[in-house]
Amino acid sequence: MPKISEKGLSMPESPIRKLVPYAEKAKKEGKTVFHLNIGQPDIASPQVALDAVKNMDRTVIEYSHSAGFESYRKGLASYYQKSGIEVSHEDILITTGGSEALTFGFMSCFNPGDEIIIPEPFYANYNGFAKTAGIKIVPVTAKIEDGFALPPVEDFNALITERTKGIVICNPANPTGYLYTQDELNRLKEIVAENDLYLFADEVYREFCYDGAKPFSVMNLAGIEQNVVLIDSVSKRYSMCGARIGAIISRNKEVISTALKFAQARLSPPTLAQIASEAALDTPQSYFDDVVSEYVERRNIMVEGLNNIPGVFCPEPKGAFYCVARFPVDSTEKFCQWLLEEFDYEGETVMMAPASGFYASEGKGIDEARIAYVLNKESLAKAVKCLEKALEVYPGAKKSSEINEAEVKEF
Repeated sequence: MPKISEKGLSMPESPIRKLVPYAEKAKKEGKTVFHLNIGQPDIASPQVALDAVKNMDRTVIEYSHSAGFESYRKGLASYYQKSGIEVSHEDILITTGGSEALTFGFMSCFNPGDEIIIPEPFYANYNGFAKTAGIKIVPVTAKIEDGFALPPVEDFNALITERTKGIVICNPANPTGYLYTQDELNRLKEIVAENDLYLFADEVYREFCYDGAKPFSVMNLAGIEQNVVLIDSVSKRYSMCGARIGAIISRNKEVISTALKFAQARLSPPTLAQIASEAALDTPQSYFDDVVSEYVERRNIMVEGLNNIPGVFCPEPKGAFYCVARFPVDSTEKFCQWLLEEFDYEGETVMMAPASGFYASEGKGIDEARIAYVLNKESLAKAVKCLEKALEVYPGAKKSSEINEAEVKEF
């Protein structure tokens, strides 16, 4: 029998989806499963986008330009300009989701064997994109006690070698919901400028910032314009995850022209989804105001509820719709599986994503889980109650004395 490739064998499985078989079995047993494991919002997509596809008068679903429809790129450039990011449509390449944007960007900017530094925990699929490009992720650890703030500059400097070619961030962050401040981004700018690195920023959640916080884009970091690569997507902004439309944006013309060669090899991004995405640019501000207000309420239910459970700690996120919580358990890998296999409270249980899959450092995040508060408020309240009841009976739950002792050792 022919062998599978080494790259295929080394591709990591998704920590977000690997518990799906257990969730499916739980549902077959009649349990209600609250899906907090994946960032699939239940928010309605903008009607203007749905209508654009529904009322389409094309008779042929043709290829678009490999860089995406020019009209869409011009509309997207206008969107960024209104947000204070000065770019032209020639600085933009439309991709099949933010995932393809990152993959094209990595393959355009890095050689096999190059290293990129990423604050952990980070979006787990970055592992797969890096593996595809043949590059190595070097993690720098952010601490839950600090709310997952940017690690100190000296931590970055200690990791830089001759192989280091870039830094990657997500802002606001998946999985933590942390929003980097302008001061933190300026600290990154100094590292990037001093070492002539690329700075990739995944800003797909930029519309979702809370408590008066405002996002500051890496595109506005003066002095490193040629080093910056912005990644974007319609998936979360317009609750259009299935559209699979993203973008890579850079003022570095060589980056865009190189990424275009990869884009030409896959022909073009999806035509119907581009039609919907271009129409979505006309989404009224009231849509985002309502969505942000809803997410704040959902966040408060989830985060306050978790912190009221004995032994649970969850920093309050300032953006996106995720949080990472620490649980008083032996292992969230075991706990999350046990929730689906052996537990229910009044016929209901919870599915979360073990946070160890969002760390590259061995042994990190073993008692943490990522939670996506993308369900309606009633379901979130029930999910919190399920977790509270589960921790009262989970065989691997830590006692109060064990939690206190662990905290003393940690500090």
